[in-house]
Amino acid sequence: MFRKMLRFLVWVALVLGIVIGFLRLTAIRWWRVPSNDPYLTASISPSLRGGDLILLWRLTKPVFSDLVLCPEPKQPGRVVIGRIAGESRDELEITGADIKVNNKRQSVEGNCPVRTFLEKDPGTGFEVELHCSIEDLGGSTNLRAEIPSEGTHPPDVKTTVPDNQVWLVSDNRQFPYDSRDYGAVPQETCEETVFFRLVGAKGFFDTSTRLQYIR
Repeated sequence: MFRKMLRFLVWVALVLGIVIGFLRLTAIRWWRVPSNDPYLTASISPSLRGGDLILLWRLTKPVFSDLVLCPEPKQPGRVVIGRIAGESRDELEITGADIKVNNKRQSVEGNCPVRTFLEKDPGTGFEVELHCSIEDLGGSTNLRAEIPSEGTHPPDVKTTVPDNQVWLVSDNRQFPYDSRDYGAVPQETCEETVFFRLVGAKGFFDTSTRLQYIR
């Protein structure tokens, strides 16, 4: 009985290994969000945090509203994470935290289940309390950090996205590191979509950041 069970477990492990290996070669990649880049880690909250182990989907091309990982155009070897808020020839406006695409304002569905969170200002290193809301971009919802009424605000945007490029916007609208900093990104270089968080920086036993679908 023990040998049969052992043989079964070996076969299960072998099949799982083959399936995971195939998916790794064709469709997914796991990647750890760096914790030593304050501008990147601030810009991706509250959707992601530094130290998260995430899964990237690369079998199909990212589309509007997807959270993507792309090489930064101005710094070879560095990557950026942002949400596709504009594609070829889209008329894009960002005013405060709000996005308007082709004269259509993207809506806010309400507050997040956890309404506030702390994030470090990447310029000063001091923690700032930010409010979280749920945004609807083209029918797909995601978390975003609101801009406080007081203090310094990031610049507004009014632009037309060039052909064959995408405009990335950070989910953290107060501390963005996005196309305002490095410009539109060639669409063919954005090949991976963030879709799942395996565990957060604190490990598997932190139930608030494990096994979560990322929108």
